[in-house]
Amino acid sequence: MILSGIGFAATLLAGNWSALENDGLHDPSNPSLRLLQDPAQALSVLAPDSAGNKVDWVTAAKQGQIRPRTSLDGSRVPENHNTEIIMRNTLSMPAVRFPHASHNLWMSCEMCHDTIFKPEIDGNDISMSKILDGEYCGLCHGAVSFPLTECNRCHSVVGDGQLPASASGAVIGAL
Repeated sequence: MILSGIGFAATLLAGNWSALENDGLHDPSNPSLRLLQDPAQALSVLAPDSAGNKVDWVTAAKQGQIRPRTSLDGSRVPENHNTEIIMRNTLSMPAVRFPHASHNLWMSCEMCHDTIFKPEIDGNDISMSKILDGEYCGLCHGAVSFPLTECNRCHSVVGDGQLPASASGAVIGAL
């Protein structure tokens, strides 16, 4: 079989998804388990990624492979806030680029503002230790979004004399 394009990339990056009855989360004796789709069948057709659950969820949404709900009941109108925030207080790591547009694919502004993040310059005392403790970005990243081991996805704004995060040798446990 010859694969091309996304099929080839998906094969290279495909996750080792466990069947539901073997994942240690679902009760294999539950007869309703057969009603659920196994992850390999559901996720392998989506835009591939090299980390986490091996799905690039933003690309999948942009390509129309999935259509995230704006709210549980579908009553919210999607918001399109395209500004990018650059956070430069990152010690020796490259600055962090926060793209509102890709986050707006999943949630409305109220999901984060004013509870998780104050919408003001320098109004949030964000640190990697807090993120690793599940605060700020760590509420989603490392849980339902790409893992915190993917430093270069956020630390992507390289300044003079800096290496990209992927080449910096950064170790999450050392931050």
